[in-house]
Amino acid sequence: MSTEPEETPKPPAKDPMKGFRGVQAGTLILEAIVVGLALPVVATLGSGITSFQGWAVIAIAVALVACCGFLRKPWTIWVILALNVALIAFVVSLVAVAVIGVLFLAVWLWLMWLRRDVALRMAQGRLPSQQA
Repeated sequence: MSTEPEETPKPPAKDPMKGFRGVQAGTLILEAIVVGLALPVVATLGSGITSFQGWAVIAIAVALVACCGFLRKPWTIWVILALNVALIAFVVSLVAVAVIGVLFLAVWLWLMWLRRDVALRMAQGRLPSQQA
């Protein structure tokens, strides 16, 4: 037994989660743009922009942009995933919008896996910014 305390990994000089939140915000903006670009599809193939379909697509796009301001909160990821599930629910009325939801749900699941990996590496002290 030694009297020296165990070395705990020092926190990184730069917060890697801050940069990761930037990636998440960029993804949210891209998703909002793509969802907004689905409005002509709703107008042509769906019930029109002034129908429930159109208003729902607009509301989801606005909610995605609004989520950018709340990325520090732990509940935001659940809201984002719920918005993607809402897009997937369009499969009963407009498959093209549901495809957008499936693609971005896959992107968000991948981002959450990356976030978990960065947090694990940060806890183990294996990030390049933590190296001496």
